[in-house]
Amino acid sequence: MPAEVQISFRGMDASPAVEAKVQQRAAELAQFSDRVTTCRVVLEAAHRRHQGNIYHVTVDLALPGGKVVVSHEPARDHAHEDLYVAIRDAFDAARRRLQDHVRQHEG
Repeated sequence: MPAEVQISFRGMDASPAVEAKVQQRAAELAQFSDRVTTCRVVLEAAHRRHQGNIYHVTVDLALPGGKVVVSHEPARDHAHEDLYVAIRDAFDAARRRLQDHVRQHEG
């Protein structure tokens, strides 16, 4: 697990359940690299008239020699009206980019 996981909520109230899910997903990234030193996650509710919230999730990983940043835009199919789906998709993308980073820098 990264030494430090920072979680920020924008346009929405903080939630212990959401924080626990983010902590869990951040810990799963340790399977792919134990060199992640910091994980910053921003959860943002983009309010839209007449249609509810669409969530935008940014995952920023700091590693020795580089960074991995995923700024996952809301899907057009409204799947990101569910915060947990938005978190899943952002961390899945972060995992893929972290794996690519590890392959490039560690052979």
